[in-house]
Amino acid sequence: MEFSKNLLFFFSALGAFNGLFLSLYFGFLIKNKSRATLFLAALLFVISVRVTKSVFLTFYPGTSSVFVSIGLTACFLIGPFLYLYTKIAINPHKVHTWNWLFHIVPILIFMAIISVEYPYSEYKHLWWRSPPRIFGSLLCIQWTTYTIAAIYQSRNRFRKLWSKTEKITTLDFWIINIVTGGFIIWLAYNTTTYTSYIVGALSFSFTFYITLVIWIIKRRNSTLTFLTPIVKYANKKIDQEKASSIADRLNILFEKDEIHRDPNLKLSDVASKLDIKPHELSQYLNDNLGLSFSNYINNYRIKTATELIQTNTLLTLEAIGNECGFKSNSTFYTAFKKQEGMTPSQFKKSRK
Repeated sequence: MEFSKNLLFFFSALGAFNGLFLSLYFGFLIKNKSRATLFLAALLFVISVRVTKSVFLTFYPGTSSVFVSIGLTACFLIGPFLYLYTKIAINPHKVHTWNWLFHIVPILIFMAIISVEYPYSEYKHLWWRSPPRIFGSLLCIQWTTYTIAAIYQSRNRFRKLWSKTEKITTLDFWIINIVTGGFIIWLAYNTTTYTSYIVGALSFSFTFYITLVIWIIKRRNSTLTFLTPIVKYANKKIDQEKASSIADRLNILFEKDEIHRDPNLKLSDVASKLDIKPHELSQYLNDNLGLSFSNYINNYRIKTATELIQTNTLLTLEAIGNECGFKSNSTFYTAFKKQEGMTPSQFKKSRK
């Protein structure tokens, strides 16, 4: 191979290796894993598989059709995993235990059908002129949609980059960089003919940058708060079955019964309704969701407030705050701005 090709091969292969290493690290080696950690591991894994497929297909044209199909499937899982990571990192309680499967399983089934009906080895010369082209276009639209959704979910984090009053947290920093990296990979894939090379090099830069950040943070003895939340009850972890039961019953209490509208609601009250001890509820919220009790309740209160602001024209903003369970306007405004990145009045104006 020519020197330039050797260099491109090196960067692409190194990017794939770094991604695989980091996905294994986040998925299996890091302590106190959160759900966000696992979806970040999945994101890095599918990026790495995508790059590895491109490397082999470019430099070894005789690569197995099965491996090519796996690589193409991984390509179209990048968007969903990017979206799921940002959603769970920002609002853990909004993605229930198995809901993420609705974003992933249809893609796996769809690509399995395409791989069987149109194996790459038989259609590689007609791949962009036969039915797979239509299916590929649909999946590209899907990837684009998920990428836009991830950016939209992270919009308040990006706003902090230009804000003089809001401080960027460690979680904000990670979300901004991961979403930016995912967008660059999407952009490279959709704007150049030499996708295999450029995506490989960009993926290398993306994963290498994450590696560097991890090293710097560890050198400063900092905690990766969204990856390794502080565990208060590490010696008495709630088992998965009980945690799932608590999640289901909490969902009913807050989504259906809307108990968060009670301004005097306490942790002990919720624990009593769940028929568990208060420390078990606190443990579940801290260990499984990475949230304090007040933050958990405020998430629901703000969610209800945004719905009322958009649908109820009779109540004042102060009345809406009271309806949602806030004891004072100042508490309502502070919590609202913290979660939505704007005051209730600004939110109301933006929805007109």
